[in-house]
Amino acid sequence: MHLVLDLDSEVPIYQQIRDRVVEAIADGRLPGGTSLPSTRQLAVDLAINFHTVNKAYDLLRREGIIRINRKSGAVVRPDAGRGPADAEGAAHWERRARTLLAEAVVRGIPRHEVVDRVRAVLDGFETPEDVG
Repeated sequence: MHLVLDLDSEVPIYQQIRDRVVEAIADGRLPGGTSLPSTRQLAVDLAINFHTVNKAYDLLRREGIIRINRKSGAVVRPDAGRGPADAEGAAHWERRARTLLAEAVVRGIPRHEVVDRVRAVLDGFETPEDVG
């Protein structure tokens, strides 16, 4: 698994790991059932503390995106990205989207440009409608 992180970013490293894993699932690079590297291995690969990777994996687990098993390690849930979203997950996403959209408004990005950019990004991901 190849993740690109910005170590100079204001976004915490664990959040960047979480975000890159979610993006990889959405664009099909990490299909359901895929094993993720161990926390120690990914930490070595990224030259970061393994507790940081553990925090990212725990966040993904709490969000229902991966499952963690002592024997098999961290695995992308087989249903990740498939089927209808659960209400809690959709509400969480909406809160995050609201903040991003508010930033666009504050930066003066016109509404039509925001919509165009969202469509372009979404078009880059494999959605259930594309598969079914």
